[in-house]
Amino acid sequence: MDTARLPSFVYGTLRPGGRYHGPFLGGRTRAEEPARLTGAVLYEGPGYPYAVEEPGGVVRGDLVTAVPQAYADLLAALDRLEEYVPGDPRNLYERVARNVVRDRDGSTVRAWVYVAAPAVAARLRARGTRIEGGDWPVR
Repeated sequence: MDTARLPSFVYGTLRPGGRYHGPFLGGRTRAEEPARLTGAVLYEGPGYPYAVEEPGGVVRGDLVTAVPQAYADLLAALDRLEEYVPGDPRNLYERVARNVVRDRDGSTVRAWVYVAAPAVAARLRARGTRIEGGDWPVR
């Protein structure tokens, strides 16, 4: 699978109106469009949500396409924000490539998604607060 230049699917504080949208995405994107991730549900985190992979669930969010010259810097900035380091067992999130569905036409796009790391996902499933409807801003 080629993951060289995937767009990103954002579902929490990086969405339009979220506290990190402007500081991280401002001036770095060429497209932002409503989309959904199937096969995942949202859980409350400490001021931000976690997507947990679970069959039958849907998470609402936005598909973000970086301007080509900002791609590498933006992906590195998002990794830092999410405290994601490839292979680190202390990660709260894992960056994975998943299919995302565009709201405008139902087409499927492969995108980077930060999902809860396995240990975090297990804790959330056991005693977390699920966000019904899978939409962080309207929780």
